[in-house]
Amino acid sequence: MDTFALIVTIGVALGFTYTNGFHDSANAIATSVSTRALTPRAALAMAAVMNLAGAFLGQGVANTVSKGLIATPHGSRGMGILFAALVGAVVWNLVTWYFGLPSSSSHALFGGMVGAALAGGTEVIWGGVLEKIVIPMFISPVIGLVFGYLVMVGIMWMFRRTNPHKAKRGFRIAQTVSAAGMALGHGLQDAQKTMGIVVMALVIADVEDQGDAIPVWVKIVCALMLSLGTYAGGWRIMRTLGRKIIELDPPQGFAAETTGASIMFGSAFLFHAPISTTHVITSAIMGVGATKRVKAVRWGIAKNIILGWFITMPAAALVAALTFWIVNLAFG
Repeated sequence: MDTFALIVTIGVALGFTYTNGFHDSANAIATSVSTRALTPRAALAMAAVMNLAGAFLGQGVANTVSKGLIATPHGSRGMGILFAALVGAVVWNLVTWYFGLPSSSSHALFGGMVGAALAGGTEVIWGGVLEKIVIPMFISPVIGLVFGYLVMVGIMWMFRRTNPHKAKRGFRIAQTVSAAGMALGHGLQDAQKTMGIVVMALVIADVEDQGDAIPVWVKIVCALMLSLGTYAGGWRIMRTLGRKIIELDPPQGFAAETTGASIMFGSAFLFHAPISTTHVITSAIMGVGATKRVKAVRWGIAKNIILGWFITMPAAALVAALTFWIVNLAFG
């Protein structure tokens, strides 16, 4: 196996992780920044540290990505498939970041994997895609919406006799914890996805065997790149999540973050399912906002975001397939 091809593929994988960091950093901190619980730079620094820590909490999601979605391809063709999959994901991340749309980096990666695998003649494990990707893609936003609504209703009932100004001050402090939990969950989920890709590249290159434990250096570099990307910040997406969907106050921000973090931890530890942090927190914000009144949520913005969710996988798949064909044509 060409060592250069392996290095390039791992480099692009780490580049994807970096874009994932600045693209999805808004997931962890947008609500805390919009409610002024944290300053933007303090929030980004906290999110970067918690992303780094979260990356070391498990490897169930990484195993799903490396073994459960497509059959491990072989040889230089296999490395080309991985390279194309990553290019598809990176391109879509950059496009949605430019337009400020909180689309899913995870689904961009999965779409890229499927598109490149189909273009390269590698088996797609459709059962795994359905069970681990498609079903959670539909279920997790519904859970986020419903749980966000219920958590906020519970908070409103528990603090119904509390002075509103005092409650808001308390929830601003509490948001530091909930935002940290959200960032920890983001690291747990998203760093592992790149770990799975890097492990697959190492298996293709015969550096590692299928089923081996994830090398420590892979965990470290993936975690560091996610943290660096997070600290770079995704201001465009942060504005959409923090203010355009609905104007949030500290109790609402706390409710949304607590909901999102709980769902991410549960899916990673219980089901090893690589869910989208973007889908979860966005739907939680919608659910929380609906407790004011249904019209308080700017459903026009929400509709555009949801449309982006459905476009993400096929768009990334198409870019990945085109990339594979170009690479295959150029290098055979």
